[in-house]
Amino acid sequence: MQVENRVKELIEEKISDRPELFLVEIKMLPNNKLIIHVDGDEGISIQDCAAISRHVGFHLEEENVIEQAYNLEVSSPGVGEPLKLKRQYYKNVGRDLSVKFSDGTKKEGKLLSVTDDNITIEEQIKEKGKKARLEETVISFDQIVETKVLISFK
Repeated sequence: MQVENRVKELIEEKISDRPELFLVEIKMLPNNKLIIHVDGDEGISIQDCAAISRHVGFHLEEENVIEQAYNLEVSSPGVGEPLKLKRQYYKNVGRDLSVKFSDGTKKEGKLLSVTDDNITIEEQIKEKGKKARLEETVISFDQIVETKVLISFK
């Protein structure tokens, strides 16, 4: 855990002058792969990821924080990655989401709004023999197990 804490400090130090960037997660895998996901309110560039990688890598080496060989990967969360922070919800307003609940059920719809406590999605309700209708659904964050952005290739 001390590796993750030091990495978090290094990332926050590097992006302290960039309020639009934020740390999503740090994972140290058993195969000595250190994965850092960083994002931005308007996305994050490859140059920003490279700069963070150089900063973190340099200091980890200088301080010998990780004694064995490791791989460092800095990127934005991938397309299939679930949303982990409320800040990620805000940047995805207007996009289609799949929301999974603790009982295993799912709802899909367009993210209309986000508050501190919940999200509102517009889902398409289809009834047999009738035209589909749109319905707004408010979902509390404490009901959500996982949320993923749905990617459309239309």
